[in-house]
Amino acid sequence: MESGVTVGVVDERNEIAAMNKGIEQIDLGIRTDVISNISKEIGIKMLIRSMSPKVIAVDEIGGKKDAEIMNYASKSGVKILATIHGNSIEDIKNNREIREILDNKLLEKIIVLDKKEKNKISEAYYLNKDKNTYEREII
Repeated sequence: MESGVTVGVVDERNEIAAMNKGIEQIDLGIRTDVISNISKEIGIKMLIRSMSPKVIAVDEIGGKKDAEIMNYASKSGVKILATIHGNSIEDIKNNREIREILDNKLLEKIIVLDKKEKNKISEAYYLNKDKNTYEREII
């Protein structure tokens, strides 16, 4: 029996799957549907309505529309995997639209990558659902 979950990817600028003539140049797995060259707002709605993903991956959230569509996805029972640009957790919290995402507890985990060492985690935070707060994880 195969395991895994269905994943949808909204690849606005072909940076995730590197689509070329409708074919992924980067293999994202057999349970992954990719929509490219379309806004996150439209792509997420299309995936939820037609592909029934458990997880939707997007790149570079940060605007008001991103907060709204993440809220829509959450209410639809879909988890979001997203990147956010910022230098630290404080920097991210100071972004008004991202603050809305954090205040609405739309992220279960926040991972801050090290600025100097590629692919190294410098900090991690998780949503403590009992306390309804983000707490630093020891890594």
